[in-house]
Amino acid sequence: MCLAIPARVVELLDDDMAVVAFGTVRKRISLALVADVSLDDFVLVHVGYALHKVSSEEAERTLQMMAEAGVLEELEEISA
Repeated sequence: MCLAIPARVVELLDDDMAVVAFGTVRKRISLALVADVSLDDFVLVHVGYALHKVSSEEAERTLQMMAEAGVLEELEEISA
């Protein structure tokens, strides 16, 4: 199963790279597939790439559903 997860951009780096936050987990990802990403934007992330921007409302709804399903807990355990 493929899963794209909403994350907030917390740092913009050189070469189309950024650091995003999945709750308390931070990951370095590529922005090469998405144009005009700014600090604090939400992006859908899959295997280290931002696929597209999403609104903060959409990100929050998706994260809430994922939390209710227990998906976020599994991700934090894997990242630990």
